[in-house]
Amino acid sequence: MTLSSEQELNDLKAIGRIVARTLQAMGQALEPGMTTRELDDLGRKILEEAGAQSAPELMYDFPGCTCISVNEEVAHGIPGDRVIQAGDLVNIDVSAAKNGLFADTGASFPVPPVRPEIEKLCRDGRKAMWTGLKQAKANKPLARIGQEIGKFAEKNGYTLVKNLASHGVGHSLHEDPREIATWPDPTEKRIINEGLVFTIEPFLSMGADWAETMGDDDPWTLYSDPCAPTVQYEHTVVATKKGPLVITVTA
Repeated sequence: MTLSSEQELNDLKAIGRIVARTLQAMGQALEPGMTTRELDDLGRKILEEAGAQSAPELMYDFPGCTCISVNEEVAHGIPGDRVIQAGDLVNIDVSAAKNGLFADTGASFPVPPVRPEIEKLCRDGRKAMWTGLKQAKANKPLARIGQEIGKFAEKNGYTLVKNLASHGVGHSLHEDPREIATWPDPTEKRIINEGLVFTIEPFLSMGADWAETMGDDDPWTLYSDPCAPTVQYEHTVVATKKGPLVITVTA
């Protein structure tokens, strides 16, 4: 989506705040002993009270309001009976629609007690995302996002999951530009146009470089391959001439 009016921007900011506040509340409520379904129920309540619809349900008939992935799961985890344990690493991905516009955000939350290497992974996961976000400037190469995130990952001894990409968002949850690499991609030649709305969501890992489903029983949940702690942090952003305008913020 490329913004075409001030009203579109205001509506996009509104759904951005809703998903950001939902993610924040779910992260704050996260504790050992609760199930991922209970956490998802909280997200649903907040979205519905704000007049928003779950994007995964609306677009893909996903069996949950939000995606909640634990430990070896890196993305698209189905909320259910899994009990969250102390020491778990939980990723929450919240996307929703209101007034015809979509926003998408996500973050990984370590459940105390947190091992030092996981604490560092989470801290660096946020840094990797912001490294990419800084490249979201109108008339600049889209490839710079993956190039800079790749430099950050290599410098700090991490890998990047290379089959989970960022994407355009706005009138739909996933739209052009599709498959925005958050790793170096020499084939990427596109230029960022002013007002372009898209996500930046690198999957930073301590060893994984791919994500795979485990079988026909669950076609949704993606697991790290090889199995390794992996984090994802995600914002929806608008590219401007001055740089990134982050939409998925609480204020």
